[in-house]
Amino acid sequence: MVVVTGGAGFIGSHVCEALLARGTRVVVLDNFDPYYDPAAKRANIAEVAASPHAKAAGFELVEGDICDGALVRATFERVRPESVIHLAAKAGVRPSIADPAGYSRVNVLGTSVLLEESRRVQASRFVMASSSSVYGNAPVAPFHEELDVSEPISPYAATKRACELIGYTHWTLTRMPTACLRFFTVYGPRQRPDLAITLFMRRIARGEPIELFGAGSTSRDYTFVGDIVAGVLAAHDRIDAHGYRVWNLGNSAPVTLSDMVQAIARTVGRPANTVSRPAQPGDVERTFADLTRARRELGFDPKTPFDDGLARHWAWLRPRV
Repeated sequence: MVVVTGGAGFIGSHVCEALLARGTRVVVLDNFDPYYDPAAKRANIAEVAASPHAKAAGFELVEGDICDGALVRATFERVRPESVIHLAAKAGVRPSIADPAGYSRVNVLGTSVLLEESRRVQASRFVMASSSSVYGNAPVAPFHEELDVSEPISPYAATKRACELIGYTHWTLTRMPTACLRFFTVYGPRQRPDLAITLFMRRIARGEPIELFGAGSTSRDYTFVGDIVAGVLAAHDRIDAHGYRVWNLGNSAPVTLSDMVQAIARTVGRPANTVSRPAQPGDVERTFADLTRARRELGFDPKTPFDDGLARHWAWLRPRV
């Protein structure tokens, strides 16, 4: 049985479906944070609960805050998870600049609570979501896991790096296998409405202008959600052979902001009306995953070309525009 925190969210709901398809019982812990419309997350979790494998494998939703130690303890003592996949967080680089204390509370305190309660019930492993943002403006690319990540440029990135360090300390003290997964700009069906691809698709489809921050030359290593899910499950299954490990999960094929907008315009079938804006504080210049370690140790092999992923993303989003 696996506890998935943030299981009603974008990546979390897909992870839950994949686990259920394997016959694994899943308990979701999610507080339906109002950072974006909770109705979207309730729709996600309704799809998970209605999936053909949910009844056979066993599915349960617990509504609650990962910072609520009493709730987490009571839930873990009742369900006795064999493992934990921790995807819950306050997300977003730019919003973290306006609320660093809130991001520290949820991301750092919440992770600490979950690690401690996992120890108490003797879970066999702990997998947590980190972020490519921990690399900051790294001077070399692609980014490999041994790079110095001591200079994050946003509170969000700093909290994710803090969680990696707390995870390492947890492993040294408990020897519970602990994986930290640095996700690189995930997109696909159910993506959060504030993220660029969903936002740009909606605005282009409606003929509305889109704001491009910076000169359009910044780049991101866009990674389709199905590929990310495969990496999460591989890390879950293989972390016991490594103890503590950090893995990049990306596509290793960066796309510039300008090229991304043009690709979306082609997918949607309408021209993009762009407005240039100054670069935003906290935004990194590029992300680019070195997948050498993940390929070797996880068999991680992203298979979704960007244009194909966009088509699948748009097929899901189009009825909702």
